[in-house]
Amino acid sequence: MRISFMGAGRVAHHLAHVLSQHHKIVQIYSRTLATAQTLAAQVKATATMNIEELNPEIDLVIIAVSDQAIASIISNVHQQLPHVLIVHTSGSTDIEVLAQIHARAGVFYPLQTFSLERQINWSDTPIFVEAKSEDDLVLLAELANQLSSHIYSYTSAQRLSLHLAAVFACNFSNYCYDMAKQIVDAQHVDFSLLYPLILETANKVLNNDPKQMQTGPAMRGDQNILNMHEQMLQKAQREDLKNIYQLMSQQILQSHATQS
Repeated sequence: MRISFMGAGRVAHHLAHVLSQHHKIVQIYSRTLATAQTLAAQVKATATMNIEELNPEIDLVIIAVSDQAIASIISNVHQQLPHVLIVHTSGSTDIEVLAQIHARAGVFYPLQTFSLERQINWSDTPIFVEAKSEDDLVLLAELANQLSSHIYSYTSAQRLSLHLAAVFACNFSNYCYDMAKQIVDAQHVDFSLLYPLILETANKVLNNDPKQMQTGPAMRGDQNILNMHEQMLQKAQREDLKNIYQLMSQQILQSHATQS
């Protein structure tokens, strides 16, 4: 396939690299030419910052931009390429954002966290495809199968629930790691001492219900420890962390009380 990308950020970077192993990446579009040029050079494509310069001789356009930019991008791309299959890579954006403007609309959503510094294990990454036509759905599924063995045809509503869950499981948990590091850094304690605990916690949920695996002072209702932790944060003048600690502890307490 001949593929062009709208966007040159982290998702576009990883997708363009892996797809270039099987297909021809034709163009990389970005509002910043230097950003487009960097990725284009890596995948042997042409860079552009003008949608009017899009090559019409392509099979697929992948929109990998922020959710709020998708609607404006599709309007402009449709004018240039009215008959080409166009997909977005968002977990939260409904396919109708594309379909209300462009007939051959689809979704190609990899459920993964993307960083430029780290490689992606594509074979284990779930990819969710959706399309307005059955033929395009088959095409996207075939494309996804070249990258992963975990391909799912989910609706926009199902995909949105996954994206919300991913924010809790990935973004919020990572911020918890950040807060944990702030706490130990303040006492000059090595954050890496928490690595075995972090790994064991993650491994447990792979084979068990997370609710059943909950541990800690809030789950036990240990008010003495809860008060001690809150006083420590108060003394450190970390009202922000204290508020989060209280909120999460209360939620765990309520959940455990309901379970009991």
